[in-house]
Amino acid sequence: MQALLSADEIRDANTRYHDVAAATYDSKWGIDFGEVGRAQVLGKLRKLLGSELDHGFDRALEVGAGTGYFSLNLARAGVLTHATCTDISPGMVDALGDNARRLGLSNVDAVPAEADSLPFPDESFNIVLGHAVLHHLPDLERSFAEFERVLAPGGRILFAGEPSRFGDALARVPKRAAALLSPAWRAALGVRPAPSLSGNGDAPTGGHEFEPLVDIHAFSPAELAGLVRRAGFVDVHVRGEELLANWFGWFNRALEASGDPADVPNLWRQYAFHGYLLLQRLDERALEPILPAAVFYNLLITARRR
Repeated sequence: MQALLSADEIRDANTRYHDVAAATYDSKWGIDFGEVGRAQVLGKLRKLLGSELDHGFDRALEVGAGTGYFSLNLARAGVLTHATCTDISPGMVDALGDNARRLGLSNVDAVPAEADSLPFPDESFNIVLGHAVLHHLPDLERSFAEFERVLAPGGRILFAGEPSRFGDALARVPKRAAALLSPAWRAALGVRPAPSLSGNGDAPTGGHEFEPLVDIHAFSPAELAGLVRRAGFVDVHVRGEELLANWFGWFNRALEASGDPADVPNLWRQYAFHGYLLLQRLDERALEPILPAAVFYNLLITARRR
């Protein structure tokens, strides 16, 4: 279906979807700006940058920043001296600005912008980063050309949370299992069906009708690395993360999506959250060092401008 849409139509769908999602995005995805969130974000960057992360970056640009998960946690950790955060969705930009003010961060700017048409002068930043953004972009070649343009010589790009094609296919297994088991799960926990499942035609859609239009790419490690190299970047490095944690997370998330959120017990939410963190650590220590990047759900990539 995506192939029938123009780049402008995909951008419009992204804007509409993320505008609707902005108000509940942090709660839906468990976005945290405390100790847990900082550890998560720092861990992802450490996998790619190693000790380089300790030196920090004074001029950072985040593309598709959403509500600020990456940049706000990095700013609070002292890794970013100043961050400019962009998103195509005005709703997300507003939510990010609200989060920055609530956290007392004065070194963060929130700017509406499209990734393939950035409103910044050449060589304005020494790192361009993003989380779960590349798979939304309709014109990756133009976007990477823009990333290269706004980076200073020697500057870095770093992207995390991009779906691998094979890992995404593997994730369908726990999703299908959860769909089969969801009636029994709701009965055991006393959870009513979600409004959309109970025949309530007046239930809000939450922007879900746009989801098939905004997730338009999944990557193999080689394809992602090739895209970056063709844009002129060097020192390209790709790795994968999250296998068991991803299966566990999607299984539980699919179960929860089948029920009324008001009925899901807090004890279940705690189990799902802490179980995910435990399996994430197991993935990192036992599986990520030995398995190929392609089998993991998420790909991370970094490279340097000449």
